[in-house]
Amino acid sequence: MNDVPRGRLKVYLGAAPGVGKTYRMLDEARRRASRGADVAVGFAECHGRPGTEAMTEGLEVVARLRCAHRGGTFEEMDVAAVLARRPEVAVVDEFAHTNVPGGARHPKRWQDVEDLLAAGIDVITAVDIRHLESLKDVVEKITGVPQHETVPDEVVRRAAEIELVDMPPEGLRRRMAHGTIYGPEKIDAALAHHFRPGNLTALRQLALLWVADRVDEALQSYRAEHAIGGVWETRERVVVALTGGPEGDTLVRRAARIAGRSAGGDLLALHVARSDQLAAGVSHASLARQRRLVEDLGGSYHCVVGDDVATALVEFARAENATQLVLGTSRRGRLERFLTGPGTGEAVTALSGDIDVHRVTHERAGRGTLLPSRRRTLSTRRLIAGPVAGLVLPVLLTVGLAQVRGTVNLTSEALLFLLAVVGVACIGGVTSAVIASVTASLLLNYWFIPPVGRFTLDDPNALLALGVFAVVAATVAAVVDRSLRLSRRAARATAEAETMSSLAGSIVRGGQTIPALLERTRETFGMDSAELVSAPPDSADATAVPAGPGNYLVLRGRTPSASERRVLAAFAAHAGSAVERARLAEVAAEVEPVRAADRMRTALLRAVGHDLRTPLAAGWAAVTSLRSREVEFSPQDREELLATADESMARLSRLVDNLLDLSRLEAGVLRLSLRATALEEILPAALADVPAAEVHGDPEDMPALLADPPLLERVIANLAGNAARYSPPGKPVLVTASVLAGRAELRVVDRGPGLPPTGRERLFEPFQRLGDTDNTTGLGLGLALARGLTEAMDGTLTPEDTPGGGLTMVVSLPLADPDAPPPARRHARDASG
Repeated sequence: MNDVPRGRLKVYLGAAPGVGKTYRMLDEARRRASRGADVAVGFAECHGRPGTEAMTEGLEVVARLRCAHRGGTFEEMDVAAVLARRPEVAVVDEFAHTNVPGGARHPKRWQDVEDLLAAGIDVITAVDIRHLESLKDVVEKITGVPQHETVPDEVVRRAAEIELVDMPPEGLRRRMAHGTIYGPEKIDAALAHHFRPGNLTALRQLALLWVADRVDEALQSYRAEHAIGGVWETRERVVVALTGGPEGDTLVRRAARIAGRSAGGDLLALHVARSDQLAAGVSHASLARQRRLVEDLGGSYHCVVGDDVATALVEFARAENATQLVLGTSRRGRLERFLTGPGTGEAVTALSGDIDVHRVTHERAGRGTLLPSRRRTLSTRRLIAGPVAGLVLPVLLTVGLAQVRGTVNLTSEALLFLLAVVGVACIGGVTSAVIASVTASLLLNYWFIPPVGRFTLDDPNALLALGVFAVVAATVAAVVDRSLRLSRRAARATAEAETMSSLAGSIVRGGQTIPALLERTRETFGMDSAELVSAPPDSADATAVPAGPGNYLVLRGRTPSASERRVLAAFAAHAGSAVERARLAEVAAEVEPVRAADRMRTALLRAVGHDLRTPLAAGWAAVTSLRSREVEFSPQDREELLATADESMARLSRLVDNLLDLSRLEAGVLRLSLRATALEEILPAALADVPAAEVHGDPEDMPALLADPPLLERVIANLAGNAARYSPPGKPVLVTASVLAGRAELRVVDRGPGLPPTGRERLFEPFQRLGDTDNTTGLGLGLALARGLTEAMDGTLTPEDTPGGGLTMVVSLPLADPDAPPPARRHARDASG
């Protein structure tokens, strides 16, 4: 069966009843049959509509399964018959339908469909949008009607095809008014309630948006497979860039309004972790608050690593097929923009291409720091601008001070030159500061130290002053440069910590699976792909990072920097740990049966030591006494000893039989002989050893069961014996029988202390004696064997609370003839008199 390819599922999705899902489903079945496909109708609900019923003509319809429930007869899909028929295509209507209890093999019809798909049968089905699990609460708010029949969204999403059957609300209401959907007695109520125009419009929008999400997933997959980088404006996707500053809340709300202008628009918030001013000055509290705001507005939050913010933003937007980018206007003032050039916004606009860029103003615009801060590292631009400023700025300052000569003393002039040198140091570092200090010293000596107009290099005091000036300037520049370097390291550490925090957060929120972790890695570092392999590739365009013993995290795309490799190593360690956890889980799953067998063996050895020895010792003692020639026993004593030996051997035989049957069950070699079995033939023998048991009702009224008679007798005997053990004196064990949904139900009722629901499953574990404090109550095999034998006969054994106290064991078995009319069901109160 494992070699059979899984069948394909096609779902017709509609907004409401009557849009034509069943009609379209049957129409496709007819078309496939006309092309030679083997098509069978497993279940089609036409609701008495003549046009829909006509579509079943010419199609083979599998007979339905009749089920009795609560005094009525219902029809369900006969899954076994469809599997036995094994068509190429099966038509199954009402995908979210709930089956009649006990009538089908599964509680839900979509679970029956899973069996058909697993058998290699293609299935065509239909479902309303109101039956999807994720929309249950939304639909109830719209219509005011709770939805009890639902199907998990993931089951529908896995379908190979999803086709929307759409109809405008006005057309659907006209169809309702003409009697095409419901009978005349239901039309007015339906039009006044569920089929109101507002309800139908809202349900239609839900259906359209849900299908649009499914189409978007397919489009993203296609673009990734074909490496399509251009933007396809099929749907508004708005990316908002967050720096962690106070303006982020304004940007998020603005971006949400832009995304909300078109139905189905997506909002994606992005933060770029980098080692520069934005990374160093980020407020993690603000980012956390903004993340919550994004998620509250229905968006998603993302974090990527990149030193070039503009490039990282545009690459992320293109990878997500975004149509619009939202940025805040620069927080830098005019002087900063003049000294450092264009900012991130201008760079993003230049790189955006066909992506629209929105520059949003905010209250922090233009209120940044005065010192150049676009980059804390010495870029090429700053390496050039620093020496130029070291030459030009002192000259400009000299020209300015020459215009106010006489109003400023020499001390103030020297301090102004020193300030200029410090400013140059902030721009270009130590080298630029030395150039500026030499230039400023010469200009100060020539223009401002008497005698003005010539250099006084022969004056020791002047030389000392100039030397001190140069040393102070160089020292200040060195301190500033060191501060900038330390700031760079701290910013890099902050960026790396932020990235790891984002990774840890995604793991805590449920993204700990290996595929999710790889996708997170690919997205964070802006790579084309990320995968785990057992050996590093030879390709030059791939970056391989060790991810534990025998595993490597391989990324393809750009080449990461040295600092990014440190963060990559942490990601790889997480991936390696995930692989190791998955391997350990598999090993644990393989070991668990061995551990269970070992536990059972240990329990068996502990229990057998007493439970087999007790009857053996009693029988041995009785036989030894009878063989003794030293004591002359009376006929009454001899009879009593013989009865003791007989009872002990019978008890020993039952224990051995239970052990053998349990071992056969676990080994899967128990042979069954299922046939029509009359209950009145089983009960007397099964209850012979339980004198406290009473049968209520007439077993002759019960239809024949499909069972193995000796095994069924063992099941009832074990259940009755267990019930008698816990029933108080004077309270007999009650045994009742009834028919429900084509199955027979036997109830063994005791009035004992009962059992809380949390401990009921342990009842059926071998060698368990819940509530017993000694070893005189047997091996604890009775209930375990009873359930195993019942399930081997295609039945179920479940515990229930007895009204008034106690525990009821319910045995459900199929009838030999399900079409036989069931007798009236006897309720518990009838059985108890």
